[in-house]
Amino acid sequence: MDVKDVLIDAFGRIKEEVHAAVDGLSPEDLNNRPSPDSNSVSWLVWHLTRIQDDHVAEVAGLDQVWPADGWEERFGLGLPRRDTGYGHSARQVARVRVDSGDLLVGYYDAVHERTLRFVHGLSAADLDRVVDERWTPAVTLGVRLVSVLADDLQHAGQAAYVRGLLQREDDEDDEDSDA
Repeated sequence: MDVKDVLIDAFGRIKEEVHAAVDGLSPEDLNNRPSPDSNSVSWLVWHLTRIQDDHVAEVAGLDQVWPADGWEERFGLGLPRRDTGYGHSARQVARVRVDSGDLLVGYYDAVHERTLRFVHGLSAADLDRVVDERWTPAVTLGVRLVSVLADDLQHAGQAAYVRGLLQREDDEDDEDSDA
């Protein structure tokens, strides 16, 4: 198996997890925060997508999908153009709200497709290219892509966990109404 095939498979797994976390949730559930300091499914999926969009666009030398393809306007969050959610306060997290899961997965899928096109063109040698010298050791393309994968998988898992909490609450509400 070629190294790019491993990356393609890994990014495909994130897509599966994102769709599973969002599928069938109402806008109320997507935007629900289990506590005032926690993240919603909407924020988690938006953030992981923004990180992937930002990081892949940078290493590929491309514009981000967020502003270039009109997603910033469709979401209408009123956040700074390059905001990825990194370091958001609880108040900023609360601003990331959506009217449907279609918006979230639409943006995610657009970024995913861009990512796959980029990864398809990579060779094993490309992964050794230094893309960020601000760190010691300097960050290579391979390390940056693995970093994106790790971050995305963590946030997709968190979104699945929040979804589970919401479904548990719904199940408890159903049991209370049956009593």
